[in-house]
Amino acid sequence: MNKKEAVTDFWVYELLKEAGVELEPQGSSIYEINEALKTASKRGSGKVGFPEFVGVIKGFLIVIENKAMVSNHKKIDSDGLISLSPKDVRNFAVNGALFYGQHLAKNTSYKKVIAFGISGDEKKHNISPLYIDETEYYRELPEVESFILFNEQNIDEYYVREILQEDTDQEKELAEILKDAAELHIALRNYASLQDTQKPLIVSGILLALREAEFGGFNIASLTGDEVDTDGEKIYNAIEKNLTRSKVSPDVKRDKILGQFSIIKDTHILNEVNSTLNKTPLKHFTEFLYKKIYMSIKYTSSSEDYLGRFYGEFMSYSGGDGQTLGIVLTPKHITDLFCELVDIKADDIVLDPCAGTAGYLIAAMHQMLAKADSEVVKKSIRQKQLHGFELQPYMFTIATTNMILRGDGKSNLINHDFLKEDPRKLQLKQASVGMMNPPYSQGSKKNPGLYELAFTEHLLNSVITGGACNSYYSSIVSYW
Repeated sequence: MNKKEAVTDFWVYELLKEAGVELEPQGSSIYEINEALKTASKRGSGKVGFPEFVGVIKGFLIVIENKAMVSNHKKIDSDGLISLSPKDVRNFAVNGALFYGQHLAKNTSYKKVIAFGISGDEKKHNISPLYIDETEYYRELPEVESFILFNEQNIDEYYVREILQEDTDQEKELAEILKDAAELHIALRNYASLQDTQKPLIVSGILLALREAEFGGFNIASLTGDEVDTDGEKIYNAIEKNLTRSKVSPDVKRDKILGQFSIIKDTHILNEVNSTLNKTPLKHFTEFLYKKIYMSIKYTSSSEDYLGRFYGEFMSYSGGDGQTLGIVLTPKHITDLFCELVDIKADDIVLDPCAGTAGYLIAAMHQMLAKADSEVVKKSIRQKQLHGFELQPYMFTIATTNMILRGDGKSNLINHDFLKEDPRKLQLKQASVGMMNPPYSQGSKKNPGLYELAFTEHLLNSVITGGACNSYYSSIVSYW
């Protein structure tokens, strides 16, 4: 083993350790697995061969094959399949993982195999899971960044969602979201004293911290109510790490978002142990959100703005429908309809000048990704083709969180007054589609520029010639 491969093996070992996944290196103490590996040579000689790691998690056989260089990640044959030629099996991570997975599925009683081809190191890497059974069939699964989904607590859920592709009892129907929102509202009312605009920020911040947990940067168990290193400090630090990991930039933008989340560490009542809960309110909220909300947002591939639905219902318990707070939610059937009306395409550039919780951008991203024909196009959609403005800082923070949780697209959200933007400069974004739900009843005789029509006209002037715009206010589509 050369030095570079040793570095990769050690890094993978640390990832497994962080996720609570126990596998064995270079062999197995399970008799039938070890016997099967005695004929698993990647050269096809029938002699012994060992993957880097192997083990069993709740009946699933887990196999890992590593390569030090990302250039040795996967080799495709002339038919577009993962090559199983001895040379490619030896030289490429995914090919070796598939070889070992199929060999073990055929020569042991384990018929549910998840094999990982991993290449690179901590800074630059690919982690590609495959599902294998006793047939020649295999399924390439979405890449992951950690093994948290494959520990004893999560692997059954992963199998049902990603492999069987079925809903589970954790799938969030709208009625469940509304019920959860009501329950959390009661908890926030009973255990914290927060302004209406602060409550959704607590939710957003905790969700980002939970996302960081997948990378080993946060652990719910670490929330102990310590008076020096407080729970709020731990959550805030995890938020800061995740914003950096998500490449939220420039620094002024990241700092603005962090400023909104500072209430998590600065609000004393959230960080002191509650005698009824026997824990801090922050830990109670974190446990609740992990079980009830986070896992659904993480796994969903729907165009439904689940987080927006949750916020809207949540804020309705605070004495209104959320409109006075700037929350104007657009139903999923409307966001989907407008995407269909403009016949949105994978190469479109979308602008929402009144982003709210980013419902339109989520719907657009969902449909555009479905029409993308390559990973390069998908990357462009997420990083370059979704633009939004949101005036209110806390809503901007919520929208940014929502886009991070739903798979990027956050980098082109701007916290600014859209009406004060020069349409000629906005046209430099080359937006071909404009969609919005403008603020309701904000205009007056003294401020006619805030009427819904003003937003619609400004949006029409901001897209390129030949582009398409729609507005929930007018319920029409206009082509410019």
